[in-house]
Amino acid sequence: MKRNTKLVLGGTGVAMLAAVSLGAGPVMAQNAKAAEKTVTLTATLMQLNGSGASGTATAVVRNQKIQHIEVHATGLTPDAPHAQHIHYGNQALNECPTLAQDSNGDGRINTLEGVPAYGPVVVSLNTTGDTTPASFLDVSRFPVSHGGSYDYSRDNIEFTDVAGTGYPGAGGLGTAKQIADSIRDGEGVLVIHGLDYDGNGTYNFSDPEGASELNPNLPAEATDPAACGVLR
Repeated sequence: MKRNTKLVLGGTGVAMLAAVSLGAGPVMAQNAKAAEKTVTLTATLMQLNGSGASGTATAVVRNQKIQHIEVHATGLTPDAPHAQHIHYGNQALNECPTLAQDSNGDGRINTLEGVPAYGPVVVSLNTTGDTTPASFLDVSRFPVSHGGSYDYSRDNIEFTDVAGTGYPGAGGLGTAKQIADSIRDGEGVLVIHGLDYDGNGTYNFSDPEGASELNPNLPAEATDPAACGVLR
């Protein structure tokens, strides 16, 4: 008999994902003039894990702030919350994952398997409150896909220092400026999570996917990536 669960908030997954360090490497020189330039980035969101999801995203970035961002998504698990984030890593490929990142060979990409491609979470695109990586599993504040679609927008999201982003130094810490400059340069990846593998209309501990690698109290259906696009 399958277990059904309500999505539980907690810090276990936060600690696991924040601890992912992609290694040290040379820091690219930053262009001071570019750092002060307002840039409009767009992404075409394509399905992952056979979700059938798609969408578009637009972000206006200036200095260390996202002045405005919109996400329009469809084909998602209906009437369910969908965590969504901007990912980035200094040593990541900064692209959407493929089955080449399926390290355990189970035919799907879970969130941690995708990190070498898209990097760790640097911004949580929730509807209210804190937008740092600390909120990346706080599903009560992410958009709900009414009928399988949602239209999301938010203003004035500040970039912050984020550990585990692969920069030299303690904990691979990337500063808000380093991360913002890289996002503005087209290296940010927007990922939407949550899909219904077994088609029963709810997130549950489906077989064989089972529990999430981020938090054993959550089903993999709630946290696996469903759609992805690079903000360029």
